[in-house]
Amino acid sequence: MSRRRQTPWLHRQSRKIIGAIALLGALNTAYLTATRLFGGDAACPTSGCQQVLSSPYATLFGLPLALFGLLAYLGMAAFAFAPLFVNPDQNKTLRNNLENSSWLLLFLGSTAMLVFSSYLMYIMFSEFVSVYGAGGVCFYCIASALFAAAMFLLTLFGRSWEDSGQLIFTGILVSVVVLVGSLAWHNIIRTPPSEVADASSGPPITTVSGEAEVALARHLKSVGARMFGAYWCPHCHDQKQLFGQPAVTEFTYVECAPDGANSQTDLCKATPQITGYPTWEINGQFYSGTQTLEQLAQASGYQGPTNFQNLK
Repeated sequence: MSRRRQTPWLHRQSRKIIGAIALLGALNTAYLTATRLFGGDAACPTSGCQQVLSSPYATLFGLPLALFGLLAYLGMAAFAFAPLFVNPDQNKTLRNNLENSSWLLLFLGSTAMLVFSSYLMYIMFSEFVSVYGAGGVCFYCIASALFAAAMFLLTLFGRSWEDSGQLIFTGILVSVVVLVGSLAWHNIIRTPPSEVADASSGPPITTVSGEAEVALARHLKSVGARMFGAYWCPHCHDQKQLFGQPAVTEFTYVECAPDGANSQTDLCKATPQITGYPTWEINGQFYSGTQTLEQLAQASGYQGPTNFQNLK
């Protein structure tokens, strides 16, 4: 009498593991979504996370990119756990139908997430890590990419697929669609918006300078102070808004983004004290983050008028 073949452990537990990983990914992206929507900053071991998470790549259709990741992870968790809630002894047909259909959805979802996460990793290393070194690493992004890769591998090897040729064809088709969509999204980000004359210079400064703002800006230039920033950095724009026009043109600004107007990326690379944007260099000291005009005045030894009209 032949023995019944035992189901491999991985095949028995793969759904639960995929669901657990999806929930971890959901927590990761939910945290990033919440901090972005409510105006906070994600806790990061380095400032590299803030550089990546505040860049144009962190937004899709005007919403945090992490929000779409959250929805994707929740969908994967639903696909993984749904059949487990059906008792096979009471409704075997429904259980089998859910098993088969959800495995295909898990494969499609994990493939799409793996391809998109890989593309985001390419962006992070080519546009941030290559320029800022370890300071350009986003650990939340790496975690999400690892979650996507793990779910894909578990989906691929967590069950016996009958038609491997059809599976490969489907995977290639999904990958091409996601890659084309990613490139189109990238192109949209790189396309100058109509309301900005030169997108590589960032959005326009809409505030107006007072006498004190102009005097402080000129003093900062006279003592050799410099502001390091990137055109896409919202905190850099906030800093410039505090000065207003025309004071913002009076102090020395160093553009660090490789594709920014008058970029000085080599200078930024050669300055290890720059770990985030904006960073001010004043009298040999470095100050990271948006500074109030009062803080800049104190750090630079400014003695002029202090009736600043653009307050943080």
